[in-house]
Amino acid sequence: MHRITVIGGGLAGLTAAVTAAEAGAKVTIHEAHHTLGGRARTAEGPYRTDEGPHALYNGGPHWAWLKQRDLIGPLAPVPPLEAARLRLRHHGMLRRTPPFAMLRLLHRGTRRAPVDVDFLSWATAQAGEEGARAAAHYAAVSVFHHDPGALSAAFVQERLRRVTRLPSEAQHPLGGWGGVADRLAARAWNLGVRMETLSRVDSLPTDTPVIVATSLDSARRLLKDDALRWPGGRTVLLDLALRTRRGDALAVSDLDAPGWIARVTAQDRSLAPAGEQLLQGQLPIGPGQSRADGVARAEELLDLAFEGWRERVTWRREAVADGRTGAVDLPGTSWRDRPAIDRGDGVYLAGDQVAAPGVLSEVSFNSALTAVSLALGRHSLDLKQA
Repeated sequence: MHRITVIGGGLAGLTAAVTAAEAGAKVTIHEAHHTLGGRARTAEGPYRTDEGPHALYNGGPHWAWLKQRDLIGPLAPVPPLEAARLRLRHHGMLRRTPPFAMLRLLHRGTRRAPVDVDFLSWATAQAGEEGARAAAHYAAVSVFHHDPGALSAAFVQERLRRVTRLPSEAQHPLGGWGGVADRLAARAWNLGVRMETLSRVDSLPTDTPVIVATSLDSARRLLKDDALRWPGGRTVLLDLALRTRRGDALAVSDLDAPGWIARVTAQDRSLAPAGEQLLQGQLPIGPGQSRADGVARAEELLDLAFEGWRERVTWRREAVADGRTGAVDLPGTSWRDRPAIDRGDGVYLAGDQVAAPGVLSEVSFNSALTAVSLALGRHSLDLKQA
């Protein structure tokens, strides 16, 4: 029987553990935290917040994988009346619709963007600078970067198409993402996976293949491999609870700068106490900017879309997520250029900053399956899943 060690109990680690156990391997997970789930944990208490905005795209490969195993759970769809309350800030004013030039970039007939050109240059040639900048800033909802226009045109276009597709691919598990992580952990447990929490690994075992499913920074320190680097986003996360008021926006997306605030209780009232609503925002910040800069921009959006919000605040939390938002690809690079999954000597990487395709958590999922396939031998994995 194959034996596999998985280091990290987030989505990538749990997916790898389940996949390996289904293929007949004996699996042990080591998780440094006291609970499993990684960035998919949902906070306990009256305000059930995820660690930043999360969405599960039903057009991605992991949707089918999770659904086949009954791991998605109940969803929290946005009510039709609420969906009409999406607002966009453009030239300092709230709008209901994006500028026409931006819509041209979202049209299905638009040709595929190149890898080796930045998005702003390519999009400007297609639709003019105003539409290009608006589209780049809107893309921040899925790239979490302070300057999406400077990234590879192909990288940004793929994410724009996914987040703007109608009907929407974005799905939200009822009660937060922690439920998905809990169901994955339960599946792993039932398959016989051994789970060691509060178990920090400082040196790799040498008797089994190892899947390192941690952040890239942690993997670099563990493997003592300075090549394990790739750019990511840096963003201010704002969680805010307000007393309920009729007429608040569902969400406000900033087309003048990257940023987004969503009223998540519009689709899932279980996330906050009765009479209150929970808002979550992400405001990307550049290398020279501080948390205060991101918070100031968030408050500008709140002033526009949530009347009297300052007098209605019942709870507030701010944080900065640095290198925890997935990989971004600069011009001339794609997912294939990121750190390879196979590190040699029976060591494999999984996570959202490694060489695997997909959008956001799909990268973690795809890399986990590839890592298990390489660790066990593709033939044995394919037979088990057939």
